[in-house]
Amino acid sequence: MGSFSIWHWMIVLLVVMVLFGGRGKISSLMGDFAQGIKAFKKGMSEDEKTAEAPPAPVKTIEPAAKTETERRAEGVRS
Repeated sequence: MGSFSIWHWMIVLLVVMVLFGGRGKISSLMGDFAQGIKAFKKGMSEDEKTAEAPPAPVKTIEPAAKTETERRAEGVRS
């Protein structure tokens, strides 16, 4: 109970390698995290701007006037 086994030392070594190994992995990870937060805030502010803007008027299509042939056909059906 007084000493660590090989598995304890391997886990400690793995944690040390993840934290301090390579060229600034932690700083690049935090930089990516900060960019994600900035993009999220930008997206939220754009959503607020579009929510405040009045909705665009709905365009409707008016029915076309009936042609002479259509009027004759309706007269025959009646």
